[in-house]
Amino acid sequence: MNTPREICLKLLVSTERGQEYSNLALDAALKRYPELKDIDRRFVSALYYSVLERRLTLDSVIDSLCDRPSDKLSPELRQILRMGVCQILYMDSVPQSAAVNESVKLASSMKNKGAAGFVNALLRSFIRGGCKLPKSGVKLKDLSVEYSCPEWIVSSFIRDYGDDAALRILQSSFGRASMTARLNTCKFSYDEIIEELSEQNVTVKDIPFADDCVELSGCGSIESLSAYRMGMFHIQDLSCQICCRELAPKEGETVLDLCSAPGGKAFTIAELMGDSGRVLAYDLHPNRVRLIVSGAVRLGLNCVAAGVNNAKIFNENIPAADRILCDVPCSGLGVIRRKPEIKYRPETELSALPNTQYDILSTSSRYLKPGGTLVYSTCTLRRCENEDIVEKFLAEHSDFSPVKLDSFTDYHTTIMPYKYGSDGFFIAKLQRKR
Repeated sequence: MNTPREICLKLLVSTERGQEYSNLALDAALKRYPELKDIDRRFVSALYYSVLERRLTLDSVIDSLCDRPSDKLSPELRQILRMGVCQILYMDSVPQSAAVNESVKLASSMKNKGAAGFVNALLRSFIRGGCKLPKSGVKLKDLSVEYSCPEWIVSSFIRDYGDDAALRILQSSFGRASMTARLNTCKFSYDEIIEELSEQNVTVKDIPFADDCVELSGCGSIESLSAYRMGMFHIQDLSCQICCRELAPKEGETVLDLCSAPGGKAFTIAELMGDSGRVLAYDLHPNRVRLIVSGAVRLGLNCVAAGVNNAKIFNENIPAADRILCDVPCSGLGVIRRKPEIKYRPETELSALPNTQYDILSTSSRYLKPGGTLVYSTCTLRRCENEDIVEKFLAEHSDFSPVKLDSFTDYHTTIMPYKYGSDGFFIAKLQRKR
């Protein structure tokens, strides 16, 4: 039987090789080991996410103690060292001696006969040195190492929001995000849903300023819950629910969700409309459209229809809409806690995003009826993907004007991850004048 650390090692190696999302990789891995005790599952999850979150920090420590850069080590040896340093630095429940000894055991199973001795020497050297992070005296670099965030992202946060807010963003990027859900009160009563969840020992906490939004804990596998299978709720972050409320859809309207998959916002919009009117949800990929369809069926939402569409290209078959949600693809820097691997993507991979976002917004606006409302949103914290896109659009589209958000002081807002404990999110509200 594999030990929790062996499972974590295999998972880390496969995640880095496959470039798959961490949440999906972890869920799939744990399903392969049904015999694991709950305490071991929690340990695997904690160590796995901690290594992903702190990868840049861990590699900086390893590089400072090793005569070879960490990226020149074999994938298995590199992950063993990361796991060892991570347990020493960030997992108080693991004694330093255990972190070293267990890492040496993992290295002993490698074909490289010198690996165990190498791991033992490096980790013990780190402990003897006081477990200190390497310091350069350069502010940007040291922040990057301390918060395991590439310098270009740190620089972007400082440039866009200032030193204090940037530091709070970085501090809030660690740890597991709370699990929030949208209750399907257009099909069930609030009391029915809470009772069903309580019977399965799920703890439910209301979020006072967001109707039908709750925080769930103690629920284990969501798919195994009868309340989930019955369509009583769907998982959705608070920021997304705020975004849908700002769109303010009304019963009987036609609403477009043009970058919809997996469909969470379309479902919330449909529920806010009392499952009346039409919510047309589109995505570029057929397999993701199927996720929207299955989710709507589970929730019993008859007004949601899903289809394949390229949001950058105008489609004359899509009807004019009263309201449009334009939730564009983005760099995702507001959801780092959920998907820590996002922050390690090269900046060059993101260079084309603003043009894509602007094209989608411009195309989406053509479907809107005069007097209609359009909400542009992202789950990132970069001005070049947020305010800059909307300001450019308004400058080049005189038939649109900004509209004050219902719950905020301006027509756009950035929800910081440290404010409500939610994902970082950008929302802008526009109206077509003619």
